[in-house]
Amino acid sequence: MTHVVLEACIQCRYTDCVDVCPVDCFKKGPNFLVIDPDECIDCAVCIPECPVEAIVPEEDVPADQQHMIALNAELTKLWPTISRMEDAMPEADEWAKKTNKLQYLIKDPS
Repeated sequence: MTHVVLEACIQCRYTDCVDVCPVDCFKKGPNFLVIDPDECIDCAVCIPECPVEAIVPEEDVPADQQHMIALNAELTKLWPTISRMEDAMPEADEWAKKTNKLQYLIKDPS
């Protein structure tokens, strides 16, 4: 099983989770992170590190976030691996309180 990054990460992109990942399974997009399902070893060390609770085991993805499973798999093919913590998005703390953020997702890595 793998872990999935949910919509809560969009426009925040906190990377606390990246620093603890033992297999570098995170991919970085312009305003979001995803987990590569082929690389994730289901260790769960990333889950408590996420300040917006945007990471869950695949089997625990809420019904309204099921689309994020396929989206993580899709975007992991487009985005580069991130293996070190970086600064969050400039207005991350403000965006952390918002919901339904899929419309703000930027897929193009350039």
